[in-house]
Amino acid sequence: MLTRMLCLLLGYCFGLFQTAFIYGKTKGVDIRKVGSGNSGTTNALRNFGAKAGLIVLVGDVTKCILAFLLASKFFVGGEIPAILCGLYAGAGAILGHCFPFYMQFRGGKGIASMAGLIGVFSWKLLLIGFAIFALIFFTTHYVSLGSLAGALMFFIGTIILGQMGEFGVSQGYLYEMYVIVGCLAALTWFLHRENIKRLLSGTERKTYLTKKNKKD
Repeated sequence: MLTRMLCLLLGYCFGLFQTAFIYGKTKGVDIRKVGSGNSGTTNALRNFGAKAGLIVLVGDVTKCILAFLLASKFFVGGEIPAILCGLYAGAGAILGHCFPFYMQFRGGKGIASMAGLIGVFSWKLLLIGFAIFALIFFTTHYVSLGSLAGALMFFIGTIILGQMGEFGVSQGYLYEMYVIVGCLAALTWFLHRENIKRLLSGTERKTYLTKKNKKD
């Protein structure tokens, strides 16, 4: 249990690096007071442009990857497998991103960080998730819809690959992994509850990578 808590704490500390918030401050803007009020990639893209969106995306992805790699390396040989250590740290990074204590627990929704976790956890799930997100986004321009689908894919895909022996751990550890990923997917859907309402009512805001043909 101690190892699990330490991995979560390590990840949480990494998640506290709020890329969008820091970028906004360099422009004299509190990103929580503009647009959706979210300290994440999409809000940075909408309010500061494509360059800002890319910087925030890279920062939020990287912090989760680093947390995973450090935990899986330094806690290897402990009470739980390295991949599970990394998963706990990745989950902690997402929690730190979504609920930073020094920002009154108002961070982002963790999608970019989750993408980083998926990528370092399983390249197969990353490819599938990217394909699903890209298909949905470029056909609907709804980031939220692609994000919700990606989170669900992460959960279902982890179970499928786990039962196929992809992760090389015992069934007990697999069940633990499923619970962690399931909680992350549920958290994603919970944080997007207002987006879901707007999607159902047809009032969700669309996002475009360029201004060409932009109407929303």
